[in-house]
Amino acid sequence: MRVLGPRDPLGAQRIRRIAVAGPAGSGKSTLARTLGERLGVPYVEFESFFHGPGWTVRETWQADVLEHLDGDAWSIEWQGEEVRERMTGRLDVLVWLDHPRALTMARVVKRTLLRRIGRGSKIPGGNVEGPLHTFFTDRGHIVKIAWRYHPIQRARVRKVVDENRYSGLLVVRLRGQRQVDAWLRGPVAALVGGC
Repeated sequence: MRVLGPRDPLGAQRIRRIAVAGPAGSGKSTLARTLGERLGVPYVEFESFFHGPGWTVRETWQADVLEHLDGDAWSIEWQGEEVRERMTGRLDVLVWLDHPRALTMARVVKRTLLRRIGRGSKIPGGNVEGPLHTFFTDRGHIVKIAWRYHPIQRARVRKVVDENRYSGLLVVRLRGQRQVDAWLRGPVAALVGGC
């Protein structure tokens, strides 16, 4: 396993299976979609497997994700405790969005507000996040969840790196949007230009 920074070359290998890890508000979906487009691999939003209408958990979500991961090429968010190990074992690249908590929290609040007024990104299953004022009464409010899970997500990726069980895996650690942008302009653009 190699851990790369935002300016380190990706090498000559062809990247076909990509997952983007990070806490809520880090830009996982946006980056996974962008990488799919640039590298010519299909992107599927992880949440589309998981949530049905009314925030219900789809009964077949695990089987559906695993079937998708059996494909030769994909870009997806690194989520789902029950399927994460198998996903990691199939990856060429794990992009770790290790952004500061202040940045991700500001993005979660902004995204929630935009979704409430109908101008934000859609949530699979036709679901809608609760209004911000329910932050004080709803233990499962997205802002509270985002706060609690920020260090948990970091620890999960750190464990993959520390255990070093996936010899061919590239982990790209990006801290902040400037590093994401530099990585897309540099190593990713060089890889696409070399394909």
